[in-house]
Amino acid sequence: MKHFRFSIIFTVICLALSAWWGFSHGPEAGIQTMLRVLLITAILAVMEVSLSFDNAVVNASILRHWDEFWKKIFLTVGILIAVFGMRLIFPIVIVAITADMGMVDVVKMALNDPVHYSEKLLAHHAEIAAFGGMFLLLVFLNFLFDDGKDTHWFHWLESRLANLANVPAMSVFVAMIALLIMVSLVDMETKLVVTLAGIWGIVVYVGVQALGHLLESSQTEESDESQDESKASGASSTIVKAGIGGFLYLEVLDASFSFDGVIGAFAITTDVVVIMLGLAIGAMFVRSMTIYLVEKGTLEAFVFLEHGAMYAIGILAAIMLYTGTGGHVPEVVTGLIGVAFIIWAIFSSIAYEKRQAKSS
Repeated sequence: MKHFRFSIIFTVICLALSAWWGFSHGPEAGIQTMLRVLLITAILAVMEVSLSFDNAVVNASILRHWDEFWKKIFLTVGILIAVFGMRLIFPIVIVAITADMGMVDVVKMALNDPVHYSEKLLAHHAEIAAFGGMFLLLVFLNFLFDDGKDTHWFHWLESRLANLANVPAMSVFVAMIALLIMVSLVDMETKLVVTLAGIWGIVVYVGVQALGHLLESSQTEESDESQDESKASGASSTIVKAGIGGFLYLEVLDASFSFDGVIGAFAITTDVVVIMLGLAIGAMFVRSMTIYLVEKGTLEAFVFLEHGAMYAIGILAAIMLYTGTGGHVPEVVTGLIGVAFIIWAIFSSIAYEKRQAKSS
């Protein structure tokens, strides 16, 4: 329980705020509204956890190589960015830019006219889906086109795709084809903005990867030039520099996941305060789950768990691109697909370990 203690306390606080908001705000404020708001908040929290469980597994696969300092940064600064930045401020920024309005005016509209606010935000779902879909698709493709993987879940598929890792920019090539297909299916007036949003998704992914490599290579050169300096100091500096690139990567990854959650939340309620509280609870549990997976060594115990999460990310990317063209996929389907892949991966891992034990 120690891993989820703060998340539970945070949940109680958010539910209390949600109850107060439903009891004291709006034309139908009262006990009945308070109970309805509490139920919606709980539903949003569960939806966010189900949508982002695979995100927690991927986060854990990266975070397990970090030291305690960066883990704490991820749980403090990272959660502030995830909760307030991506679940509250970012949607407001999108509406402010696209509607040519001031931030204060958008906040007033979100609080006083949430239906109009949600319409403004949903009107730009195609661009949001293109950006997030491209980023998540590249995460999945670079996992497939990796000749350094020793263990394959679907060996017949992954072993062949891994051979394509030697083809320069193979993942970007496939992602661009997916973007072109998406753009061909959207309305004529949105083709340009959707194309630009998708390209920005690719640019941000490649940029974060490049930053991480530059910081790591820079530290390697410094270490070679200062052989007489303390090895401990050098190692610490490496962790800090590599941690910055990794931290940015995880935050953008979380942002890509949050797009789908925020858009899906508006299908349940248009109250931005309730949406933020519900998604914040889910985001906090995802963070705690990430640390739990790292400290318990779950990824080492279940060898295909990361594979399952990556395939879930690939499916989510495809769903985002599809919904960006006007298609509809129920939120419950989106969430359950990720959970299904995780469960499948767990059972496959158990079966794999049994086969290994018998062969030895």
